[in-house]
Amino acid sequence: MAEVHALDDYYLAITLLITIAYQLFFFSIAFSLKFDKLTDFAGGTNFVVLAIITLAFSGHHHARQIVASIFIMLWGARLSGFLLFRIIKTGKDDRFDDKRDKFFSFLGFWVFQMIWVWTVSLPVTILNSPNVTKFHQPNFGTGRDIAGIILFAIGFFMETWSDIQKYQFRSNPANKGKVCDVGLFVWTRHPNYFGEIIIQFSIFMIAVSPAAYHYVHGGAFSALYASILGPFFLTVLLMFVSGLPLQERPGGKKRYESGNHWESYSEYTKRTSILIPFPPQLYERMPTILKRTIFLEFPLYVFDPAKHADQSKVQAREAEEGEREAS
Repeated sequence: MAEVHALDDYYLAITLLITIAYQLFFFSIAFSLKFDKLTDFAGGTNFVVLAIITLAFSGHHHARQIVASIFIMLWGARLSGFLLFRIIKTGKDDRFDDKRDKFFSFLGFWVFQMIWVWTVSLPVTILNSPNVTKFHQPNFGTGRDIAGIILFAIGFFMETWSDIQKYQFRSNPANKGKVCDVGLFVWTRHPNYFGEIIIQFSIFMIAVSPAAYHYVHGGAFSALYASILGPFFLTVLLMFVSGLPLQERPGGKKRYESGNHWESYSEYTKRTSILIPFPPQLYERMPTILKRTIFLEFPLYVFDPAKHADQSKVQAREAEEGEREAS
């Protein structure tokens, strides 16, 4: 099959246009019908669409292209399938309660999702592009390829299994409000995020092999290395934008103000690494400076009741509890 040249020889423009069209299609449904169930599904499946199209356009189906494309398709399909299943169970997405009826606020989320999909897809997009495939490729099975496969397997297992564990834990009525501290969550508070980061860097590791072993030159060499922007973007997103910042301090604040298993949650955060898996017995004894640096538990994640709690809510709760005890 002959390769397809579409707009540019790195497939950057065509994948961007496809992503914009794909997301706007689902946005129109979500906004018109006030329908939350397709939002995350649209994000995850978009990765699958881009991988299939760029691989089909490539015309040169080397084993490395196929493996990298399948890996991002597996990740995107699993993510979208799980999130669709979860939203069907819960009924609606609380993230959009203040945006669902506001056109531009709601559209802003979808624009950000376009950027996320297009950027994180870069390693596979560029690997499948004509400016890379025109060069002779190293045989699949290099050290980077093997390391990438191993890391992908670890990351995929962590993300999948932790999602299952948390869903099962929360589905048990006896665990309502309790801290999920079972399975992988004994070792890290966010095993799904850690697994997701590993997955993206593993795909990049495989995709960059032609450049790492100097089989490609010039712009293709630079483009493959520049595609590390994809996994870096996802890491920054999870660590500083929509992942940990929205869960750590806000989660502690909510538990403290409501009195919802605050003590057990506080103890859990002291003994459990925020992201990188580590034995809790050792982490609990670790100096704070090491937690804040090596283990990435930055101050922006930490909830301090004296600084961050709304004391009026705490006092109101304590007064209500006192009245119940007196009666």
